[in-house]
Amino acid sequence: MKEMVVVSGKGGTGKTSMVASFAALAKNKVMADCDVDAADLHLVLKPTVLEKHDFKSGKSAFINKELCVECDQCREVCRFEAISEDFMVSKLSCEGCGACVHFCPVNAIAFNENLAGHWFVSDTRFGSMVHAQLGIAEENSGRLVTLVRNKAKNLAEDQDRSLLIADGSPGIGCPVIASITGTDLVLVVTEPTLSGLHDLQRIVDLTKYFNIATVVCINKVDINLDMARNIEEVCNQLNIQMVGKMPYDTNVTKAQVAGVSVVEYSDGAISREIIKMWNSIQQILET
Repeated sequence: MKEMVVVSGKGGTGKTSMVASFAALAKNKVMADCDVDAADLHLVLKPTVLEKHDFKSGKSAFINKELCVECDQCREVCRFEAISEDFMVSKLSCEGCGACVHFCPVNAIAFNENLAGHWFVSDTRFGSMVHAQLGIAEENSGRLVTLVRNKAKNLAEDQDRSLLIADGSPGIGCPVIASITGTDLVLVVTEPTLSGLHDLQRIVDLTKYFNIATVVCINKVDINLDMARNIEEVCNQLNIQMVGKMPYDTNVTKAQVAGVSVVEYSDGAISREIIKMWNSIQQILET
C-alpha cells in the first residue's frame, strides 16, 4: 500500500480542495483527514459515520469535596493557579502536572484522563474515510493524527486497498510531522506569494530531514506569474518536481458552496489541470 499526504504552509491554500478531487479521481483507496485541529474534508465528502470513538489524552485534577479538608496544600503547590478559593479546579488552567494529587494529605484529588475529542470511521461516496475532531483548546493533536493514520492504514489493509490519501495539517509543527512521517509521497500546495515561497521552503526542509519524496503544486498560479516563476526556479534548484500549476477559477468556490469537489462540479480548465496532476502523481507512486 502507498500513502500520500497533501500539506501546505498555512491554511487556505486549497489543500483540502485538492484532496477532495483526488478522492473523486483515485481508485481503490482510503481517505484520512489528519487536519484534526480544523478538519473540513467532511464538508465536501459528506461522510456517513459508521463508528465513533473517544480520544482521551492528558489528565486533569478533580477535587472530591466530601474528602477535602481544605488544608490549602493543593493551592500552595499549584504553579498555574488552577485551584480556586472554594477548591474547584479550572479545567482550562490545569496543566495536568499532578503536583496537587501528590501533595494532598487525604487523597481527595482524582487525576482523570481528559476526553480530548473523537475520531470516526465513515463511509463516503468515494469509499471509506477516517477522520477526527479535536476538542476546543485541547492538546496532543499529534497523537490524534497518528491514531487517525494508523486506523486508516488498518482499514486499507482490511479492505485490500492500494492507496491511502491523507489531508495533512498546515505548517511544520507536531501535527504535520505526525502526518508525514513514513509516508511515500508529500504533495505541497503553495501559492505564488512571498509567504507561499517561504512556507514552501520550510516544509521542504522538513520533508528532506525525514527523507520523504516531495512534489509541489502552485495554486492560483496566474495571480502572480513572476512569483510563480521564482517558486518554480527554487523547486528546480532543490530538485523537486512541479506536478501542477492551477489557474485561478471561480468554479472552486462554486463547488465548495455546492459541497462537492471541483472535478465533480466542472470540466473546465482547473479540473483538467487537477486530472493531469493526479495522473503525474500516480506515475510517481507507481515507481
